[in-house]
Amino acid sequence: MKKLILLISVLTLVSFTEIINGLTDVERLTAIAEMTTTHDHLINSLKGLSKEQLNFKSSPDSWSIAECTEHIAISEENIFGMAQGTLKTAADPSRRSEVKMTDEEILAMMVDRSEKVKTSAPFEPSGKYGSHEATLKAFKAKRKSNMQYVATTEDDLRNHYAEMPFGTMDAYQVLLFMSAHCERHILQIEEVMADANFPK
Repeated sequence: MKKLILLISVLTLVSFTEIINGLTDVERLTAIAEMTTTHDHLINSLKGLSKEQLNFKSSPDSWSIAECTEHIAISEENIFGMAQGTLKTAADPSRRSEVKMTDEEILAMMVDRSEKVKTSAPFEPSGKYGSHEATLKAFKAKRKSNMQYVATTEDDLRNHYAEMPFGTMDAYQVLLFMSAHCERHILQIEEVMADANFPK
């Protein structure tokens, strides 16, 4: 994280001017701050948990903390891949009007757990990493890589688009969605920990 903090510091020293066909410095800083916050929140939430606590389920059909963590790690890779997939077509500023949600609305929507959504098969936890420790290591490595991409990319993320069940997002918003998705499932982890039967 120290290198990423250094990147943020460097960005704050430059003028806040827009990069042609790329992100503004403010957009970079916003995304990196969001991704840093959710990364740290997850690590702190998992700190000191026993194997029994990691594998506890509040009901037979609910996810354990370990499964939530695996879902986060899988999603970190898959959602970033979705953002990269949008770059395979030409940038199209004429489609900007199709993006109806603001960045702030996307962040707020994702952490609202009043409405639960069943994930699709590619995002289901299945033990693919082999252990909780390996899962967390995979998440940390991918999040670090994703943050370095945001800090340095000159890709035109605002004029490439992804179609989601709730509407069109630009590629930059997909990255915000990815970070907020992590936070959504940290909140789920906290719900598991608040269960009356959660192991002490």
